[in-house]
Amino acid sequence: MKKWLIGLAVVAGLAMGTTTDAASVHLKGGKNAVPATADNGLTLTGSGSLTGLGNGDVLVSITAQADVTATCTNPAGQTQPPGQNPAAITVSGSVSIPASEVKNGNVAFSVTTIAPDPIIAGAPGCPNPQWTERIEDLTFTSFVITVEQPPGTVVLVLSCTTNPTSCT
Repeated sequence: MKKWLIGLAVVAGLAMGTTTDAASVHLKGGKNAVPATADNGLTLTGSGSLTGLGNGDVLVSITAQADVTATCTNPAGQTQPPGQNPAAITVSGSVSIPASEVKNGNVAFSVTTIAPDPIIAGAPGCPNPQWTERIEDLTFTSFVITVEQPPGTVVLVLSCTTNPTSCT
């Protein structure tokens, strides 16, 4: 009887180990860890290593706010010096990571926003709508990284500011 109970406990323990939930997902590196970032001009890349994951596919998304630097060009092709004040912009992107890449609850990620259309419709920061307003650079001010496992179930949200990067 004792051997049977021990065998049942082992089987139950193994079954529970194979259905681990992603209950405490966080960045590797300790309590104050932040994702690494790279400002690529018109895109922002966030990367890091996650731990505490369960079994299953992972979706990592990034949404970033940025101030826009743009130039205006008149219909004759003459460029006006920069200094316009276009509205801030939001850009986002995501990356899917298959369950096969999650090892012992750990996985590295790198996610990049999609670049915006460089032409701002209607040229609102230019003298009139016949001009062309082109985005030259984005100055990223904040971003949010969201981790889902499985996709559709949020297990981690990092709200961050830039220069220097800090997250809550």
